[in-house]
Amino acid sequence: MTIPSERRRSVAFVKHGDDTWACFLVTFPATARTWHGYFSFRPSHSELPEDEVRTTDIFVEASEGEIHEKARGLGRPLLLGLLDSAIHANGGRGGNTHLRGRFRSLLTANSVEIAGDWPGDVPPRTQGEVDRLRSLYESYRLDQVSHFICLIDPVDFECAVDEILAGESIDFLTKDRVQFAMMVVDHIERLLPLPDFESWASDFLAHPEAYRTYTHTLHREGRLP
Repeated sequence: MTIPSERRRSVAFVKHGDDTWACFLVTFPATARTWHGYFSFRPSHSELPEDEVRTTDIFVEASEGEIHEKARGLGRPLLLGLLDSAIHANGGRGGNTHLRGRFRSLLTANSVEIAGDWPGDVPPRTQGEVDRLRSLYESYRLDQVSHFICLIDPVDFECAVDEILAGESIDFLTKDRVQFAMMVVDHIERLLPLPDFESWASDFLAHPEAYRTYTHTLHREGRLP
């Protein structure tokens, strides 16, 4: 059902099987103080609204701009996972087996895809270089959530996920794995005392090697820095 005040924004094209899907970020004011957001996907071979599939409301923020910023930080691994989840929206649900490890794997794949190769330590001079820094910043934020999750006892983390999802069950082998995972990640990210982009960029440009070492240890060596 379309909400009259919904706003659609084209995000990317995602390859799924033999077809290409257009991805849209849809936002709308849920209350006077909150905005909700979700992703909608439409196959390239159709212009019909009924052929679109959508996620649940993944984002809940105080403003539309905050949703846009968070959506910018999602790489293709997560978008593809969300599309797969939405396509199989009628699948079953199961338990939380190896939940913490599944979360870390998902975040690691997305973080690496966003960050790509490290830039040099020369201050950015063009808009493209600033955009590159923003991609690294979003990757950094995902790494912090992943790091935090690894510090939590697995049983305690499963209890926290249950509480965040209000009793909904999440199973990474079924259709809802990425949608619910994103809801949990977004909730944790809001609680972490992460720096704003300007503060992070200043520190990154001053100490690029420290960030390289941190990322290499987390992703390449598979251990906590």
